[in-house]
Amino acid sequence: AAMSKKGRKLLVDSLTRSAKHFTKSEVECLIKLFDTLVAKASSQFAGAGFDRTVFRDTLYNAFGMTDDAVLDRVFSIFDRDNTGCITVEEWVEGLAVLLRGTLEEKMKYCFTIYDLNGDGYISKEEMFQMLKHSLLIQPADEEPDEGVKDLVEIALKKMAMFPSFCQDYDHDGKLSFTDFEKAVRDENLLLEAFGPCLPDIK
Repeated sequence: AAMSKKGRKLLVDSLTRSAKHFTKSEVECLIKLFDTLVAKASSQFAGAGFDRTVFRDTLYNAFGMTDDAVLDRVFSIFDRDNTGCITVEEWVEGLAVLLRGTLEEKMKYCFTIYDLNGDGYISKEEMFQMLKHSLLIQPADEEPDEGVKDLVEIALKKMAMFPSFCQDYDHDGKLSFTDFEKAVRDENLLLEAFGPCLPDIK
């Protein structure tokens, strides 16, 4: 929808404050990109935003994110009000974390991606579902899911160094955010332990 110069300036100022990690000129560029994406989208949102298809295509083309399951989860995180439409605020603030987030912000983001049912834990089943989509080639002589199960076990062993996780694991095989955070702070590579959900560094 067309916006007055004053309205646009207020929007830029507001998003520069809320998105934190972008400069004013970067926010202006992201709003222009948003307008371009809205023009590509179907008119069902009356110019207020764009849908899942446009979002997925954009993340695929811009950042090389190709995993359908992950892209669906990223869309859900961006779409905070669960309307099926990404608004300009959701777009800019979501990209601020995705592209420039602190380690703390990225840990929360990745954990939420992996916590498929939103119960505050990553279960073995959720780990399996996420990793299942990450393996490109399965050896012909191996049961397809066996490689994934092995990866889940390797990830669990790596994270089992933390007492509270071991306690949870003995009972129900669930990983809490606290345990995930401890593991990632100890070894940053574990941030995407259950599948790639951040853009390539370039």
